[in-house]
Amino acid sequence: MSISDTTPPAATGTQGTPVRTDPAHPFTLAVDIGGTGLKASVLDASGLMVADRVKIPTPYPLPPDKLVTSLKKLIAALPKAERAAVGFPGMVRGGVVLSAPHFITVSGPGSAIDPHLVEQWDRFDLAAHLTQEFGIPTKAANDADIQGAAVVQGKGLEVVITLGTGFGTGLFYNGELLPHLEIAHQPFRKGESYDDQLGEATRKQIGEVRWNKRVMKAIANMRALTLFDHLYIGGGNSRRVLRRHLPDDITVVDNTAGILGGIRLWVPMHGEA
Repeated sequence: MSISDTTPPAATGTQGTPVRTDPAHPFTLAVDIGGTGLKASVLDASGLMVADRVKIPTPYPLPPDKLVTSLKKLIAALPKAERAAVGFPGMVRGGVVLSAPHFITVSGPGSAIDPHLVEQWDRFDLAAHLTQEFGIPTKAANDADIQGAAVVQGKGLEVVITLGTGFGTGLFYNGELLPHLEIAHQPFRKGESYDDQLGEATRKQIGEVRWNKRVMKAIANMRALTLFDHLYIGGGNSRRVLRRHLPDDITVVDNTAGILGGIRLWVPMHGEA
């Protein structure tokens, strides 16, 4: 089930997102690190927000220490939490960054790669550094995996794709997160990767119609690769997908899932807070 399926009614915040009026602890600070924006909120034990989401643009160039400092400033006005969950746009294993495709560039996706940034991001222990800076235990995982954790139903093989600055994927089987695969950087078409062909910069360049055709081809590839039982489309550009082309086993979900899924790093789908 999704995080909010069994929660009691909640008030609505200024951004139209459910916000608890009688929140229960423990609180989870949920951070969504994106190639375009840094976002955060605090979730109560049931997984609903206890404060409106805060957001700032992602600064570039972005070495690890600058990201940590930016996140600390971002969350300063949020309610105090007992733990934190962070979604990161790259390969993360055990809280350690194995790839940071957006953040090794001089000025963001599509710009030149800076060798010094490559070195700084290589095996950076994001969870450990944020635990120290936030002052609370912190877990980190791939951002698409966290988005998926908020929306999957726990039935069979479920695939999540995220459409935003780049292209992300997450895979779940009976509600359990499977090892992350960097499909985004695999060849897609015309010698370019999924990230190259479906990212925000390309969408602006080729227009909505051609971009949607590429999204449909990417979904067809995901179906052939995984034989999924259900696929979810999230991310900031999910709203741009032409839904009339989607079959019943594909669902477009709200971009707030990048925040709401954070609690699942601490509470398994069938566990208790």
